[in-house]
Amino acid sequence: MQITGSYQIDTERLDQALNTDRSFDIIKREFINMQGVKCALYAVDGLVKDTVLTESLNFFIRFDGKGEREIAAIPYIETESQYKIDGIADSVLKGGTAILRDGCYSAVVLYARSYPLRSIEEPENDKVLRGPRDGFGESIILNTSLIRRRIRDANLCTEKFTIGAKTKTDVGICYIDGAADPAFVASIKSKLTAIHTGSLDMGAESIAELLIKQRWYNPFPKIRYTERPDTACAHLTEGSVILICDNYPAVMILPTSIFDFLQETDDFYFPPLVGTYQRLVRYVIILLTLYLLPVWYLFQENPQYAPGWMQFLIVENHAQLPLIFQIFVAEIAIDGLKLASLNTPSMLGNSLSVVAGLILSDFAISAGWFEPAIILYVAITAIGNFTQVSYELGYALKFMRLSMLLFTALFGLWGFVGSAVIMKILIITNKGAGGRGYLYPLIPFNWSAFKRQIIRTKKRS
Repeated sequence: MQITGSYQIDTERLDQALNTDRSFDIIKREFINMQGVKCALYAVDGLVKDTVLTESLNFFIRFDGKGEREIAAIPYIETESQYKIDGIADSVLKGGTAILRDGCYSAVVLYARSYPLRSIEEPENDKVLRGPRDGFGESIILNTSLIRRRIRDANLCTEKFTIGAKTKTDVGICYIDGAADPAFVASIKSKLTAIHTGSLDMGAESIAELLIKQRWYNPFPKIRYTERPDTACAHLTEGSVILICDNYPAVMILPTSIFDFLQETDDFYFPPLVGTYQRLVRYVIILLTLYLLPVWYLFQENPQYAPGWMQFLIVENHAQLPLIFQIFVAEIAIDGLKLASLNTPSMLGNSLSVVAGLILSDFAISAGWFEPAIILYVAITAIGNFTQVSYELGYALKFMRLSMLLFTALFGLWGFVGSAVIMKILIITNKGAGGRGYLYPLIPFNWSAFKRQIIRTKKRS
């Protein structure tokens, strides 16, 4: 659509094109210059330079010319005229500042862009060998602009809610209109509106606990968090909804299935063959960390269940403590080392973990507390936990592993089978924020989506 020259008509069309009524980060500033002409300024908060924007605003307030004379007189280099509403909207979403004037058949666009570049390091828990090195920060405007930089679509909506009677924390809901399920978006909005609390002390975690009905006995995570803008944008284009909480350096991805936790960003920055191999290796290792210790303990206590080719796994316990007690103590010791490393200065953290692990394990074996096989299997399990980035899923698998060990110690084979069945029931009955099920695309089954979860497919045009 061409600019008509009518201030009211043009601003209404541009408001509709940019969704200014639904996106809080779209700036619209209306003013009247010294000649009494109505003007409107459009920009994306976080993508423009404040100083240049202020100087340009002062210039247009004083300027008494019209039409193409504006371009020649504007004291800025990257400037152009736009004659179509769609062109103006695209320029604004790319970081430009558009100014409309009543009676003019073109808009002036200043490319005084200031793209947010993360000054801190790459997110520690989701590093990639390839791909961008930026990450979300604690500013909601910074985070929305990182998303806007990647998705330059006017249908990308960012609506803001204020939650907390005392903290009044800004919470943004981000989605692509037409890609996300409207019913699911409306459901999330209604739940956010219905939240009445004094404060959001724990940021996004507080929102998750208020948004989703928690079941303390089900440890499986219900929401996936990410500190990577590229991961968040990929989910947005697939129809997901992103929740952004001010003062929290990660965003929440809704809805979430258990398969979302098993993906990593590096899978998509390598060719399909390499990405598929990495994903399959991760699946195998995750299953290994879950079943290795329980199966080994079952064979150890019941040698008759072990096949002939696996008899080498059975060892004689020369330690002074029962095997089940050794396993639980070793698992708790691993978590103790993690906590110690977390509270140790970064220059000493790696040294502490390595030295403490070697010295403690060697001493425990020499003193007759632990069987060497226990140290081996617990170490393999601990290393395997680092093959996926979700701490929540890692601890959920840990709790399930310990439960299987406990039930196996108490009831033998039936305890092992029963605990495995209980684990599957917990996964099936786990409920997130709504939308698709927790086991989607397995339940309900969607072959095309399920194949993409297993195989890293080629990007289609």
